[in-house]
Amino acid sequence: MFQSHIPPGGSMEVARCSGQRCSGQRIATVHAFGNTALACALFAVCAVAMSPVSAQQAVSAQQVPPLDQPGHRFAVIDVGYVFKNLPAIQAQISKVKAELQQHEAELKQKRDALNQAAIRLKSMTPGTAEYNRQEELVADLDSKLRLDMRRRHNEMSEAEAKIYYDNYQSLNAAVKAVAVHNNINVVLRINGEDVDSQKRDSVMRDVMRNIVFHDPAINITDTVMRYLEQQTKTSQAAAGFGATAGTQR
Repeated sequence: MFQSHIPPGGSMEVARCSGQRCSGQRIATVHAFGNTALACALFAVCAVAMSPVSAQQAVSAQQVPPLDQPGHRFAVIDVGYVFKNLPAIQAQISKVKAELQQHEAELKQKRDALNQAAIRLKSMTPGTAEYNRQEELVADLDSKLRLDMRRRHNEMSEAEAKIYYDNYQSLNAAVKAVAVHNNINVVLRINGEDVDSQKRDSVMRDVMRNIVFHDPAINITDTVMRYLEQQTKTSQAAAGFGATAGTQR
């Protein structure tokens, strides 16, 4: 680590000196050596202090006891089953489907009117005033039909999305209430649908599912459904009581 003092001549020999000059050089050499030794000592201390894991830290980490955490309780729920079988949700979906069927009947009448107008147009002589009027009528009926179909499709999509969104929020609240009441820490989602080995999508959903096995005892699907059904009955009873009170007033 340390290097010998080399005179300007390049020789490794120590230069001779005499009297006061030699004494002063010795003192300067001693001071330089002392400063170098002190710097090396400080570097060594800093290196130990800045080490990522020192011996003292390793011992201290080993002496710290592990956290005493209680075991966590898990549960599972089949969200798809709830949406397909909960009466309140099915009633809302059935209402939307009934409105869709009614709209389809109206669209059928408009399509028939358009077809009749198009057939009549074919029987007319092109270029005549009557033909031009009929052509404008067909174009107008076709434009209104397309616009009506697109608008109604958007309305039905938004209504269906709102049903699923609102009920999923209610489902989340019910899951939380059941979990807190039963001291459950984590609720995972499962898919209880039967696998159709002839359909690729069904097989892939089963292969890619997150939970491979679970004890049926931790399935809270039925419990959450009963909770939601009770909430629906309570809301309906409150609404009925309010309507009766309003009539009496």
